[in-house]
Amino acid sequence: MTDINTMLSRVRACQICKDLLPHGIRPVVQASKKSKILIAGQAPGSKVHASGVPFDDASGNRLRDWMGVSSAIFYDPAKVAILPMGFCYPGTGKSGDMPPRAECAPAWRRSLLDFMPDIELTLVIGTYAAKWHLGEHQKKSLTETVRCWRNYVDEGVLPLPHPSPRNNIWLKKNPWFEAEVLPVVKLKVRALLT
Repeated sequence: MTDINTMLSRVRACQICKDLLPHGIRPVVQASKKSKILIAGQAPGSKVHASGVPFDDASGNRLRDWMGVSSAIFYDPAKVAILPMGFCYPGTGKSGDMPPRAECAPAWRRSLLDFMPDIELTLVIGTYAAKWHLGEHQKKSLTETVRCWRNYVDEGVLPLPHPSPRNNIWLKKNPWFEAEVLPVVKLKVRALLT
């Protein structure tokens, strides 16, 4: 029987998109069979592709602040799993990074999640993760989905906007997110990690 470490080795050796990724293959994931929190992001950016460390950028700084955790806790796979929808950097498009490669999630996501039975909270970051994790229960826009966070929290899911500095305008336009959602994120994370 395969275990999660074998699955992670297979993910890190994946070649499915090798001819489709302009910057090459470098799957960036973090997981353990003991993980309590799952961060379901989109795909690594260029800085993360270079370092091989998930959320090793300004987005990660903001996300750790939103969660109220230190880097040591964030990068402990026994506490936090980080599985983006696409494990490799997809490259840059007209208005930012390209979407995650569509081949990645069907190839790996369910198998990896099956090895993490202790996940009690999933932070769903962005539209692509919302589509996979919420399916027909997501709203017409990411803003509406995040605004309806109460619909999902009892199921152990909290939808979030991307913590990228590119979303500063969104955060300014939606002050309810910081006032209503972030205290709940911190509360849920603290309860699982203490």
